[in-house]
Amino acid sequence: MTTSPGVQAAQAAYDRDACSYDGRTAMYQKYRRETVDRLPVRRGDVVLDVGCGTGLCFGFVQDKIGLSGRVVGIDASPQMIELAAERTGEREWDNVTLVESAVQDAEIPVTADAALFCATHDILQSRPALENVFGHLRPGAQVVASGGKWAPTWKVALNLYLRSVHEPFVRSFEGFDRPWGLLSDFVEDLTVADVAFGGGYLALGRVPSTA
Repeated sequence: MTTSPGVQAAQAAYDRDACSYDGRTAMYQKYRRETVDRLPVRRGDVVLDVGCGTGLCFGFVQDKIGLSGRVVGIDASPQMIELAAERTGEREWDNVTLVESAVQDAEIPVTADAALFCATHDILQSRPALENVFGHLRPGAQVVASGGKWAPTWKVALNLYLRSVHEPFVRSFEGFDRPWGLLSDFVEDLTVADVAFGGGYLALGRVPSTA
C-alpha cells in the first residue's frame, strides 16, 4: 500500500524527534494527566493507549488500573516504541504490551475496557484505524480523546501558534476544527470540553452496550 507524502512527513517527524519528545512536550503533561483522570477505569481493567508515543500516559493509567490491570500501547514509530519499552522496563511494568504498527493494521491482543487517544489527530481522522480499535473494545467500554484543535477564529495569534506546533506532526489539518467528529460515529453520550484557551479539547464517550 502506498503511503501518502503527508503521512510520510508526519511519521518522519515523530521518528526524528523521538529522543526529544518528552522534554519538548513536557508543558502538556498536565493535559495528559487530565485526560487519563477523565477515564473511568478501575483496578484490573485493560486499557488501549492508541498512539502511545514514548508512553507518557502509562504512569497515569497504572495509577488507576494497578498491576492487576493491563495496558496495550500502539504506535507506528519504531523509535517511539523503543523509548516506551525503555520506560516500561525501567519501572518494571510487566503489565504493558507494546504493539509497533499503524493502528489500522495493528494486531491487538485483547478485548479492552477502555481506550485512550492522546494527541492522535491523524488516527482520529482514520475510519479504518478507529474500526480496528473499536473492534477490540467491549460493549460499554469508555473512550477518552484529547489534543489540539483550532481556537475561535478571532484568536488569530493562538491559531498561528497551533499551526506551527502541530504542522510537522499531522498529515493535514482536515478535521482540526472538530477532531472528535469521526469518533462520534463510534461512541454514545459523547461530551466535549475546551481546554488550553480553546486550542485543545477533551472528549469522553462510551461504546454502545448490546441490547
